[in-house]
Amino acid sequence: MANEPEDIERRDESAPPPHSAAASAGGPAAAAREDAFAGPPAVRVQGLWKRFGDQIAVNGIDLTLPAGRFIGLVGPNGAGKTTTLSMVTGLLRPDSGLVEIGGHDVWRDPVSVKSRIGVLPEGLRLFERLSGRELLGYMGRLRGLPGGEVDKRAGQLLDVLDLSGARNKLVVDYSTGMRKKIGLAAALLHNPEVLFLDEPFEGVDPVSAQTIRGVLERYTASGATVIFSSHVMELVESLCDWVAVIAAGRIRADGPLAEVRGTAPSLQDAFLELVGARGRGAGADLDWLGGGGAR
Repeated sequence: MANEPEDIERRDESAPPPHSAAASAGGPAAAAREDAFAGPPAVRVQGLWKRFGDQIAVNGIDLTLPAGRFIGLVGPNGAGKTTTLSMVTGLLRPDSGLVEIGGHDVWRDPVSVKSRIGVLPEGLRLFERLSGRELLGYMGRLRGLPGGEVDKRAGQLLDVLDLSGARNKLVVDYSTGMRKKIGLAAALLHNPEVLFLDEPFEGVDPVSAQTIRGVLERYTASGATVIFSSHVMELVESLCDWVAVIAAGRIRADGPLAEVRGTAPSLQDAFLELVGARGRGAGADLDWLGGGGAR
């Protein structure tokens, strides 16, 4: 059937990955981007499928994300963002498809891949009976880093993320923003090539959000790659220089932010058009809703 997942062993590996209409336009600008990122992409996905019972969560995704960029994976709730990131990072096995990070196959070479990535998943679970300092020390040693180096990096991350005063406090007593920051510190501790963040700013106060943002901007400025999911277009537009739009388990557009936005006044407007939500009515049938109480 046309909509059934194709076994990855039968895929034509020589076929070039598809791009959005904007990214396929070619010309000098496109050629310049290809020259600038001639090395292996940060992430390459081909034919990625995932089904839960009768529901297709990820519907044959093909996506190539360049290294050294701040990349936003955006989509409405239920679009498949978290499922896609879980498969890309080796947390969830796909039904079929190929996933490579830095040229290494996630499912055939998982140890090599996982040493190159940092992950801050949605619904982060931590060792809550450890203090922040103990948690970083434990995670660094699990990564095989020398103890002295772990302690040095942990101290620096706690300082930069404004957690020094809570370094000896149990994680179970951390606020939402503090938990996000200690999770980010754990993901950064081994200096990964690619950092994956699932809704890193959700539930975070403005001060903590600004701190996290500053750390991520410094990280990408060094040549590393950040890929984060969000449904807040204003945040993505202010942070990212590359965007992939996903809806109903499919990639609707991907490329540099300016190309995906096109002639729309904002990424929000372009996004609504891409996911088919432009002009959708809000509450047209709720003529009973409003002031005055029950009638």
